This record gives sequence, C-alpha cells and structure tokens, in this order.
Amino acid sequence: MSRRALAVWAVAVAVYFLAVFNRTSLGVAGLMANERFGISAAQLSFFTMLQLVVYAGMQIPVGLLVDRFGSRRVLTAGAALMMVAQAGFALATTYPEALLARTFVGAGDAMTFISVLRIVARWFPLRRVPLFTQLTGNVGQLGAIVAAIPLSWALAHWGWTTAFLCAAGAVPVTLLFLLLVVRDDPSARSLRGEPLSPRVLLSSLRSSWAQPGTRLGFWVHFTTPFSSTVLGLLWGYPFFVKAEHVASTTAGALLTVLTLVGVAAGPVLGYLVGRHPWHRSTLALWAVAASVAAWTAVLLWPGRAPVWLLGVLVCAVGLGVPASMIGFDVARTSNPAHRQASATGIINVAGFVAALVTVVAIGFILDWRTPSGTDYTPGAFHWAMSFQYVVWGLGVIMMLRQRRRIRSRVDRAAVEAGHSMVDAA
Repeated sequence: MSRRALAVWAVAVAVYFLAVFNRTSLGVAGLMANERFGISAAQLSFFTMLQLVVYAGMQIPVGLLVDRFGSRRVLTAGAALMMVAQAGFALATTYPEALLARTFVGAGDAMTFISVLRIVARWFPLRRVPLFTQLTGNVGQLGAIVAAIPLSWALAHWGWTTAFLCAAGAVPVTLLFLLLVVRDDPSARSLRGEPLSPRVLLSSLRSSWAQPGTRLGFWVHFTTPFSSTVLGLLWGYPFFVKAEHVASTTAGALLTVLTLVGVAAGPVLGYLVGRHPWHRSTLALWAVAASVAAWTAVLLWPGRAPVWLLGVLVCAVGLGVPASMIGFDVARTSNPAHRQASATGIINVAGFVAALVTVVAIGFILDWRTPSGTDYTPGAFHWAMSFQYVVWGLGVIMMLRQRRRIRSRVDRAAVEAGHSMVDAA
C-alpha cells in the first residue's frame, strides 16, 4: 500500500465528507427554515424525504456513469453540482426554490459514494479494500457529526445566507485537490468504459443482477442499516421521548451514540471481513440478530425501558451501518472491474428503499393506532416499531437464499486465499 494510494483516497474521501456534511446541513437549520420559508413541519420533513428519494433513485444511473466515464469525472461533476446547489439553497427565499436546490444537493451527493468505492477498489490490495471501504463510510458519518457544531454556530452568528454560502465555499478547495491528485487507476488518470447505448445499459444491469453476489449484497444492504437510518432520520427522537419518556437531552445523547458506535465498529468489521471473506454474510447476519434482540427486549419490557437498555439498543442498531458495507464487498468480489460501479449502485438502493418503506409504514401505523390526534402513545409506538420485523424477516430469508447459491458455486479455499468469486466460480 503506497503513500500515493493513501493520498488519492484521502482527497476522494474528503469530497465524500463534504457531501455528507451538505446532505445533513439542514438538520441543524430546521427551525430557521420554518421562519425563512414560512412552512409547516410536514413541509420541512419533505426536504429530507425528497433528498433520500433523489439519492436512492440516482444510485443505478450513477453506477452506470462511473463504469462509463470513470470515478474522477463523476466525482468532479458531483462536487461541482453540490457546490452550486448549496449556494442556491443559501440564496433561496421561497419554498419551491429551496426544494429545487435541495434536490440538486441530493443529486450531487448521490454521485460521490460510488465513485469513492470504485477508487478504493482500484488503488488498494484486495485484502485492504474492506478496511478502506469501512473507513470511507466512517468519514462520511463524521461529516454528519461535524455539520452540527460549526454550522449551528455559523447560523447563529452569521445568518442563513452567509452560513450556507460558506458551506458551499468549502467545495472549490477540495475540487482543486481532486483535479490535481485523484486518478481512476494507478496506470491511468481517467478510465472509460463502453458507450452508454440502451443495449449496453441493459446488458450491464442484467449481468450485474445475474450474479448471486450482487443479489446477496443487495439483501445485506437492505437488511442491516435501515433500523439505524429510521432512528437517526426521523423516528428515534420521538420514540425515546414519547414512548420511553426520556429527557430530550438523553434522547439526543442516545442518537449521538448511535452514530459513534458505527464509526467505532467500522474498522473492526473491515478487518474481520478482510481476514475472513468466507464469513462476510455471517457477520451481517449477526449484526441483524443484535438489532432484533435489542429491539425485542425494549418492546417487550414491561413499562418504560431503562436508559441502559436503550443504550444497548442504539449500540446494537448502530452496528447495522458498518455491517451494510459488507454488501459492497460481496459485490466487488462477484463482478468484473468494468461493472463494479453499476453493481454497487444496485446495492446502494436497497438500504434506502428499506428505510423509506419503514419510515412511511411507521407513520401510517402510528396514525392507525392513534386516531384521535398526534399525541402518540407508547403502545402506538410499540406497534409501529414492530413493523421492522417484517423487513428483517424478508431480508434474512433472501440473504440465506442467495448465500446458499453462492456457496454452491464457489470454492471456499479460493475465497479465503483472496481470489474473487468471479475468478473462483
């Protein structure tokens, strides 16, 4: 592993850090957005939902673009789009203008993660790739944490426009380093694939999905991170405050622990995946089992769950995000280099689809169990959070099914020796 590879990765992952920073920047500006645009809480929540839909919807197209034009070009385009969109958000004075700007923030954000993973796969030895994949995800989570403190301070002292213009202004410096340092491959600054004709597009997607490893990666990503996303994105704070009656500061601390656990566990899981590639899906299943066990204990606890048990819950659920990275590693070793990005795009859709379905389902169940209004009861929350078992059940069944198919086709010794499933099959 060379210093040059580390430098390329560091610059590429800095772009991803800024993408997550910009993605989560609205989280600390919600009350100010209400006042600036004169919107309701429902309209405010639509910002987040819109960004997630855009992000998920672009994953497969972005994967195809990376396979066609290379990581460096797509990463550059994503960073530039994000910068312009964030500047537009800073200057927006109406709700439609702000929605349009956040849509393009989501689009720029969607172009970063897959690009960085492709760079990791090109620049690092096979056994180092899982570790650096996890580290890439960790840097992104740090972007979410860092967004809260400096941006809150800037909003309080400088106001909306200046604060968000400064957030956009951090991108050009990183773009300069990206253009100077990042290369798609040690042997070439930019790589190109086949022209994107409809026939090639369909063929690439069909071939990627035909690999059992891609399908296993899809279901790993579908099953492992959604519970953490649901808590962190929308329902964690209301659940802790309304259903478990903890103080708002305690709820905030629990959600912080949720993120920090993912950051801490990522390198450990990356090391284990690199050392024991045959057992990657087993590690993912254990992460799911930890979430299921913790949620079961909380939901069945008579009365209010103790804070220590809620701490166990967020620690267990927090493992899901780094465990979801296992899906990308399975896809990497199951597909040839020229279509790894499209396979990654397919997989990256899964977790966001599971999260969105669960977020919406929880809302519907809460309304069903609380027909009189919005003062949701602990019982209503327990019913609603139980919907997660449906998603876990489907995901685990499909993971086991695809794992059996892979293991029937692949030689274990070849996988443990570091060969890809493509080579070993």
